[in-house]
Amino acid sequence: MNTKKVVSNIVRYVVYALVILFFVWAIKNHYFDYMFSQSNTFLHLLKQHLQLVLVSSLLALVVAVPVGILITRKQFRRAEWIVSNTVNFGQTIPSLAVLALMISILGIGFKTAIFALFIYSLLPIYRNTVAGLDSIDENLIDAARGMGMKPHQILFRIELPNAAYSILAGIRTAVVLNIGTAALAYVVGGGGLGVWIFTGIQLFDNGYLISGAIPVTLLAILVDLLLRLIERLVVPKGTKQTLEM
Repeated sequence: MNTKKVVSNIVRYVVYALVILFFVWAIKNHYFDYMFSQSNTFLHLLKQHLQLVLVSSLLALVVAVPVGILITRKQFRRAEWIVSNTVNFGQTIPSLAVLALMISILGIGFKTAIFALFIYSLLPIYRNTVAGLDSIDENLIDAARGMGMKPHQILFRIELPNAAYSILAGIRTAVVLNIGTAALAYVVGGGGLGVWIFTGIQLFDNGYLISGAIPVTLLAILVDLLLRLIERLVVPKGTKQTLEM
């Protein structure tokens, strides 16, 4: 155990050192200057990026969770194979291919990027919703029925609270993936920080590239931490510990 802890600490400190060296190198070479000299443009692109992530993630949440709940009901179990494979298929298609397909249907712009990100976000939320609900002990549900609870009461008072840890983990995964994938919205004219990333690549300008890529990375880390905090506040400790075991 001590050896694992030492190795883990060494790796952690090496990563911290590399990150610090990278930022020192980037600041020394003025690679973050565009964020300040073109602050209005940066804030506009950041706003677009957040809108892409927020709208597509909310749409995926509104669709994936209810579908996951319906599939776990006995009367809809037969459709699970079809629904699961359809959602899996949407995830297996490369993100650029999804964007290309959507261009032929919706044209170029914000809507195309939103729809492509929406499709790409469905699987983590749907899969974790189904897994969380399926993991609930049948004896617990039978006990609730024995107490006279109706199906909707069992769902909201027993099933969803006990599946919350799994569902929130799926949402966190989908949102973090969306933040990174949203950079590709530039390809279809959807805006976002991908504009600076691809501009930097095309012009061989590290300033644009880093000024776009680093905020995307930091945004993903911050959102992940925020969602983990919400997870701790929402999910009962006993439920989380049981699932982790």
